[in-house]
Amino acid sequence: MSFSELINKRQSVRKYLPRPVEKEKILKIVEAVHLAPSACNSQPWKIVIVDEPDLKSEVAKATFSKSVSFNKFIQEAPVIAVLVIEKARLITRIGGTIKNQEYPQYDIGIAAEHFSLQATDLGLGTCIVGWFDEKKIQQLLNIPAKRKIGLLITLGYSPEDYKLRKKIRKPIDQIYSFNSYS
Repeated sequence: MSFSELINKRQSVRKYLPRPVEKEKILKIVEAVHLAPSACNSQPWKIVIVDEPDLKSEVAKATFSKSVSFNKFIQEAPVIAVLVIEKARLITRIGGTIKNQEYPQYDIGIAAEHFSLQATDLGLGTCIVGWFDEKKIQQLLNIPAKRKIGLLITLGYSPEDYKLRKKIRKPIDQIYSFNSYS
């Protein structure tokens, strides 16, 4: 499919079939993340792929509670990818301090989009998740306390009848301007 078709097809999927995702497809997605650009080529990420059912269930439970239930769909996903922010290169850290920017945060977003677009191209659905109990997931996956979890991404096959939703966006003339902010 063309890039335009791909970005139109990619959507947040919140319903999954109980079908395992083939390891070859997961590794192809990891390769797409591997090719993602990052500030000073720091590549400040590590992806923990969680596909063992019991462990995945425990990670999923760390994304919702009785009062915050909007992430319950995560339990259905056959795979959860945990994107851990790693230490950036020294030059990136220095530049970030000087410019008051968190470049690894941008980099992890780019990596997540590479992950999601490759998954879509392979016929898989994803949902990028930012609400979770970081300490609980760190404990479950043996992630060092000094590392920060940037995002989780659910991965799996959506049902055949899971329709492509109409993308509701701001009017395009509200998101750009030429030569001056207006």
